[in-house]
Amino acid sequence: MLSIVVAKAKNNIIGKDNKIIWHLPEDLKHFKNLTTGHTIIMGRKTFESLGKILPNRKHIILSNNPDFKVHDENVEVVHSLLQIQDLIEGKEEAFVIGGAMIYNFLMPYVKKMYVTEIEKDFDGDAFFPRIDDKIWKEVSREKGIKDENNKLDYYFVTYERIK
Repeated sequence: MLSIVVAKAKNNIIGKDNKIIWHLPEDLKHFKNLTTGHTIIMGRKTFESLGKILPNRKHIILSNNPDFKVHDENVEVVHSLLQIQDLIEGKEEAFVIGGAMIYNFLMPYVKKMYVTEIEKDFDGDAFFPRIDDKIWKEVSREKGIKDENNKLDYYFVTYERIK
């Protein structure tokens, strides 16, 4: 089963110049808690922006480049949807973590979304698709901690596909 994990601004911005624009340690902790022990799926640029292989997670990188390779036992590079069919149809949750093209590409196969909704507009060049309430139902919403380390208003919201 595919799920999405994303942090997005009020105006659906998710990044700029292949980087996250905001600093929210609680969101990073939330991401780690959700994805540790699971498979994470991303595009090549997102993988490169991580700067390292995240511990205790299998990484699947979707890339159009047949020459792109990563030599690590925790990383698999795939070039088609067919290669992740087992994850799409399986019972175990696998997490799509970006970027914008990968979110758009895999959205039709996603059953659940974990969205950190930041209550501010940002200037950026990567967008998350609009969440259509005819397709997605909000099933939980939790206000995030705002303090000296997390200076923005934000919510952890879970959506489930209804059709």
